Amino acid sequence: MKKILCYGDSNTYGFIPENYKRYEKDKRWSGILSNLLENEFTIIEEGMNNRTGFFKNPQGLKQSGGEYLSIYLQNHRDIDLCILSVGTNDAQFFYNLDENIIQNGMQNLINSIKDVNKNTTILIIPPVKITPAILKSSFSMMFNQSSIEKIQNTFHIYKEVATQNNCLYLDLNEHVQPSEIDGLHYTEDSHQKIAHILKDFIKMIY
Repeated sequence: MKKILCYGDSNTYGFIPENYKRYEKDKRWSGILSNLLENEFTIIEEGMNNRTGFFKNPQGLKQSGGEYLSIYLQNHRDIDLCILSVGTNDAQFFYNLDENIIQNGMQNLINSIKDVNKNTTILIIPPVKITPAILKSSFSMMFNQSSIEKIQNTFHIYKEVATQNNCLYLDLNEHVQPSEIDGLHYTEDSHQKIAHILKDFIKMIY
């Protein structure tokens, strides 16, 4: 069976905005996707809370997505499709994100995958469009109004990098929005929608 790696941050991990716990496997999108495609694909869940994609994260290596991916792939060289869903945490105000950092960071992630297996298909999913609700949540210690604007104004970079590297691109913001509780994390209903959207997208590819 073909192997699909879901590499992302807390919205791939399945962070619950109401209680800060993790959705059960059959309620988070990568787990639901595994159930939907279980007879045809092996889904590998590799989400991590507070994972950055472009900056070294003070929390550690696994949270530093740009560094950890190449290490992780050394023991997973047979990935057929890699779903890359990072970039939200890089917009935290103390990282000073800009367009060049996004472009170079995404290119680094793509190179890490292709260096291990040039035949791996890559699907780039840009960050969740965080809403002003985040400014009234506990995550206001990490995100500010500038974070919201940076994410809103840099989507074209993700799409351009995808096009330049012959990667697939899917903007989930066209289908779901983050929870009104924290303006950052998906609801259970959104996880269901995401899983079914990706199921159809993957079936279209293969």
